[in-house]
Amino acid sequence: MLATLVIVLLSVKLDAQRRRKHSRSQILGIVASFLLSLSVCVVFREIAILIDISRARHTNRIKGLLAAQGVPLARIAELPGHLEHARLWDGTPLPPLLRTRLTREWDTVADYTTRIRALKAERRALLRATDDAAIAQVRQLNQLCGVGIDSAWLYVMEFFGWREFRNRRQVGGLAGLTDTHYQSGDQQHEQGISKAGNRWVRALAINTAWAWLRYQPESALAKWYQQKFGAGTGRTRKIGIVALARKLLIAFWRYLETGVVPEGAVLRA
Repeated sequence: MLATLVIVLLSVKLDAQRRRKHSRSQILGIVASFLLSLSVCVVFREIAILIDISRARHTNRIKGLLAAQGVPLARIAELPGHLEHARLWDGTPLPPLLRTRLTREWDTVADYTTRIRALKAERRALLRATDDAAIAQVRQLNQLCGVGIDSAWLYVMEFFGWREFRNRRQVGGLAGLTDTHYQSGDQQHEQGISKAGNRWVRALAINTAWAWLRYQPESALAKWYQQKFGAGTGRTRKIGIVALARKLLIAFWRYLETGVVPEGAVLRA
């Protein structure tokens, strides 16, 4: 945290000619803004870890234990009632020890679900009551169809809310979506994207690109993708979706900075 704070403080724009020192109030404002961004970023990270890692680990274990005994389960939420009537492949009831273990696993899942709901309620309270510029950006980005509240929160708190970008190359570079060109003598080829940036944002940008094709089919970027990659093979479409993800990140950055809606995009009513 200290290293990040130092980076934020050093990233303040300095007048290259006059080298004017910032006042104490300016520094305190920067620190306060950083601490707020850090706190709301922690909320997202905790939600993501609880959902993607902790709870998923236990739900997958429940499904695996049932599948090993030949017991089908359509929805994990149906487990408590399902255990009462579940039968093994030969028609016999579940063994008592297996039912006890499944019950313990389900109790753990329920505990994680309660914590996730509490964190999401905390986030909703921040969105309603906070007038911070980063929160305003979350609301603004969420107005685009195809960008949900979880996605808007991540984009701002992990990417746009704490960093000033000077050009589109910086946007793509921080997300790790820039190409890595290799050249040695007469040999040269592309080695794919760098993957050197924020992995949360990079993964979300690719998912958002797929959603953009579905919810914004009349936008200029969706038409560009369909024209260039729509008729290609599966591998070609996957390569194209990475290019679309980078273009979308740049479009989101311009939208937050200037208010210019991506061409052809639809806003929520």
